[in-house]
Amino acid sequence: MVEKQKKSTLGLMIVAILFVALNLRPAISSIGPMLEPIRADLNLSNSEVSLLTAIPVFCMGLFAPLAVWFGRKFGLKRSIALLLMAIGLFTLVRGFWPTYPVLLGTAFIIGLAIAIIGPLLSAMIKRDFPLRTAALIGVYSFGMGLGATLSAGLTGVFYTIADWPLAIASWSLLSIAAIIVWLQVKQPIEVKVESIAGDSAVALSPWKNKRAWYMLIFFGCQSALFFSMLTWLAPIAIEKGMSVLAAGGVLTLMTAVQIAGSISIPQFFNRFPNRFMWTVIILASGTIGILLLMFGSLATIWIAAAFIGVALGGLFPIALLMPLDETVSADEANRWTAMTQSGGYIISAFMPLTIGIVYDQTGNHTITLLMLLSFIVLMFIFAFLLTNKKEAIS
Repeated sequence: MVEKQKKSTLGLMIVAILFVALNLRPAISSIGPMLEPIRADLNLSNSEVSLLTAIPVFCMGLFAPLAVWFGRKFGLKRSIALLLMAIGLFTLVRGFWPTYPVLLGTAFIIGLAIAIIGPLLSAMIKRDFPLRTAALIGVYSFGMGLGATLSAGLTGVFYTIADWPLAIASWSLLSIAAIIVWLQVKQPIEVKVESIAGDSAVALSPWKNKRAWYMLIFFGCQSALFFSMLTWLAPIAIEKGMSVLAAGGVLTLMTAVQIAGSISIPQFFNRFPNRFMWTVIILASGTIGILLLMFGSLATIWIAAAFIGVALGGLFPIALLMPLDETVSADEANRWTAMTQSGGYIISAFMPLTIGIVYDQTGNHTITLLMLLSFIVLMFIFAFLLTNKKEAIS
């Protein structure tokens, strides 16, 4: 009977994590396919429209430390439910007041909510299922990738039926389903609160730990790669001669491969636990993809998108697992995750905007692709440094 309850709780948690994660990207990734209609309708420059994806990512970094306060003040479950409500409400607002200031304001609030949910969800996984973190982080990554894929692929379809404000506001419906499922989640009966709380008063602050800073930079580089590709892969493909429809297909392929990788790659971590080996393989895939974009033909753009999708699908769960592997309690995992995501998202927030500014000045994406290659080099360096467990200071 107890074993049956455990399986039921785990199954519900998997579904709940999936639904929550589905809400963490559409408000951002639905903007990508609508960049040109929004820019033309509101008379914006490329750099101005890039702010619609840069601001929420910047907020995801700036406000991630609030996850610690939210978790202690309201609890993990209630905090996530409230923040899901905020994401849904402010996504819906975009459909009724489609002005540039409203788009910027809602981007800010949505980014804040996503910032806080991320560390809270990781902490809940660490607390309730400490022996299944890799598998559940895979579900988390899969849900985020699926949300990005659906919004990237279907927003354009919605646009053909209605206008762009309704196309991007339609994703608010996901939050309703997520809240309903999330409120059904119960704490596993075998988990004792007193054993997982941790002694936060004596725990070393991650801000004073060198390894936490390595994780922060790694997370920032993988996030910068993700958001830059999400925003600019389609424009890069169009610049190389693809139609808008075909470029949208390339973006959909990349995100589809990404979600397949995000759910499948973490399943091998327990069987082949050498994370550095996986990191090298995944970074090699990203390198091949970017080089194909730089030097390949029009047809190889599809192959490049697949290689980049593998990289994006593997890098995010690896980055999420780094602080969970390093910590013992849920509270400690929350603080480490909040730190790495805080600095990491701040680093990555400027990249789509920077690319937009550079593109306005140069008229091509050669520098864009060189920048993306530099992120891969940095990730390799810091992943290598993290293989040395003694690299920590107080």
